[in-house]
Amino acid sequence: MITDASTGSESEWCHEALDGTSRTFAITVDLLDEPMATQICVSYLLCRVADTIEDAGHIPPETQSTLLRTYDRALDPDDDLDIAAFERAVDPWLPDEGGEDWRVVANASRVVRAFEALAPDARAAVLDPIRELVSGMALFVERHADTDGLRIETVEELEEYCWYAAGTVGTLVTNLLARDAAPERVRELREHDRAFSLLLQLVNVAKDVSDDYREENNVYLPATWLREAGVDPERVCDSDNTAAVAGVIRRVAGRARNYAGDARRYLDAAPETNGNTLAAWAVPYLLALGTLRELDANAEDVLREGGVKISRAEVLAVVSRFAGDERPSLEALGTTIASQPYHAASKP
Repeated sequence: MITDASTGSESEWCHEALDGTSRTFAITVDLLDEPMATQICVSYLLCRVADTIEDAGHIPPETQSTLLRTYDRALDPDDDLDIAAFERAVDPWLPDEGGEDWRVVANASRVVRAFEALAPDARAAVLDPIRELVSGMALFVERHADTDGLRIETVEELEEYCWYAAGTVGTLVTNLLARDAAPERVRELREHDRAFSLLLQLVNVAKDVSDDYREENNVYLPATWLREAGVDPERVCDSDNTAAVAGVIRRVAGRARNYAGDARRYLDAAPETNGNTLAAWAVPYLLALGTLRELDANAEDVLREGGVKISRAEVLAVVSRFAGDERPSLEALGTTIASQPYHAASKP
């Protein structure tokens, strides 16, 4: 069993754990101020528990579904089943060398205690979207139980999956931002949060094709698009299919790009209150545009080298752009980053 006897508050433990589960999302949390930073950190880790189980290729689908449904019940304040029951259920499935993701699963009770320490209005804002994510992942595991891994059939199903994986997270962020925002801002946020989430998640789908298939036996590229390109979805990573699959990857990237304008409008509407900052959400938005740039140019690298990446130099340059008091133009930044690496474009 994976255990953790570290000292310190549960929220401190969550911030430390986040660095190991998602360095990208840790950048977002690092750019937030309190109390939003801890509210987002804890909410993300509650979602990560479900995501780790859904991605676990060593767990049979029917057991994955049971674990996810048990976890959902444990999060339900009106259900008698508690988080300790979930930890007992998942314990036999904890891998010996599971890494930080599984350490979070094994210590789900710590994350729940950190959640219970949040302000009541924050808990109310995030709980329903988190539970929608958990139940949505259970739904997809059940739907694809016969394939021992997800096999997305259509682009509509892909976007349905992206909603459960990321759109729900966008909703919880909007719920937190909307607590004391002006009504017109709230309308803008709710109109565009889906676009913001789908942009980020479709970029992840496009850049992670190789890892998703080789490590988790999941194929998120729409099977209808793969077949149109002459590719059997079960051979998505075969070397003789590289050029054809790269074309489908670019097609998914194009779908993501269609959401960029509304995603920017979401950021423009986001109030900087309760510890929220523009940088926290603008940085992942801009890095997504940079990743789309790399996918357009080098989609074959997703299959040959396991993915495309934004350089650390570009990440640091984008983050540093938000260090001053001046609010940068997201439209101008996005146009620049879509065409060339920002650290090269921003040099004198």
